[in-house]
Parts: sequence; C-alpha cells; structure tokens
Amino acid sequence: MVLRLIGAGLPRTGTSSLREALRHLLGAPVYHMSEVFAHPEHATTWEAALEGDPPVWDDFLAGYSAGVDAPLSNCWRDLAAAYPDAPVLLSHRGTAEVWHRSMEATVLPRTREILSRDDDPLTPLFRVLFVDLATDIDDPEAMMTGYERRLEQVRAGIAPDRLVDWQPGDGWDPICRALGVAVPKLPFPHENSTADYLARREIRAREGR
Repeated sequence: MVLRLIGAGLPRTGTSSLREALRHLLGAPVYHMSEVFAHPEHATTWEAALEGDPPVWDDFLAGYSAGVDAPLSNCWRDLAAAYPDAPVLLSHRGTAEVWHRSMEATVLPRTREILSRDDDPLTPLFRVLFVDLATDIDDPEAMMTGYERRLEQVRAGIAPDRLVDWQPGDGWDPICRALGVAVPKLPFPHENSTADYLARREIRAREGR
C-alpha cells in the first residue's frame, strides 16, 4: 500500500478528525501521533527522519493509506517527493493565536511532561519534534511565527493543483475532490476537542502516566 494522502498540518489543526475521516474514505489505517504512543518503537525512526535520515517509507509505513499530524507532517517534503501522486493536505486554524491557544492547553503541557523524563522512549523524539517551528516551545511568539512559516513553506512548496488547503469547518468536500471519491452522507468527524484532550490528561494523571 502507498500513501494516498500526505498531511502537512501541525498538531491541533483538526488532525484527529482528519484521521477518522480518512479511515472512512480510504478503508485503511491512517498514521497519526497516536500511532507513536501505541508503538513507541517507532520513535527512533521518526527521530532519525526529522534529523535528515528518513527510512524507506514504503517499508516503514506499510499498511497505512495516509498520514496526518506530527511527526509524519514534519516530513511533508520528503513524503511529497516519495509519493508524487498523493495530494498534500495543509490543515490549519483560523489564526496563529487560535492555534497556539489550543496547543498551550493540550499538546505543549504533554510535551513538557515527556521532556522532563529521562527514561521515556519518546523523549528523544520530542526533543526534536518542534525544532522546525521554534528553538523554545515556551516562547509563544516564536511558536506562532513557526506556525505561519509552515503554512508559507507548504503553500510555496506544493503545486496548487496538488495542495488541499483545509480548515476544520471545510468538511468533506475538498478532501473528497482531491481523492476522487464520493462525499459520504455522514457528518464530518469531530474528534479530540480540547475538552476531550484535557479529560484524557486527567485520567493519565490519576493513573500516574
């Protein structure tokens, strides 16, 4: 199986909803950060890829029909070259400020937790996960500048007829057009809201994870 769609959007841009939507459209697994948590042995491969030493993508991503969210989206250039027939989906929020507010409520606290541990197999990956955005994840202005830079880079680097510029409210239509599939007669998934994320964080805290 080859990737039929490459997600280039950052976390907290509707990527969990996209994962579920693409699973439905393509009928096969979709790579997402949740796969790294489920398979921590993947972390070293992603760390190497982010540092310029990618795997043989067909081997590493065998069985996946598409991918969204970090760390896969960090590798959008390499994956776009490896799968030239796959549309590239750039998911984003209304503004950098809206995106950062969501990150600060969810992903960044989790990132800080992981970075504080020396024995977590994901720690080395998280040390490099956001370096293409900012050298300091605690600098909001630098993170928002990095967010805007990612949007500019993808829009400049992918041909307009291949790029799917998408926000969560856009729903099925742009994705289905890019994939050449019918629009489902189902509501677009709405997964992993900030409230959902925080509820899971509370469960992890109670369980000591």
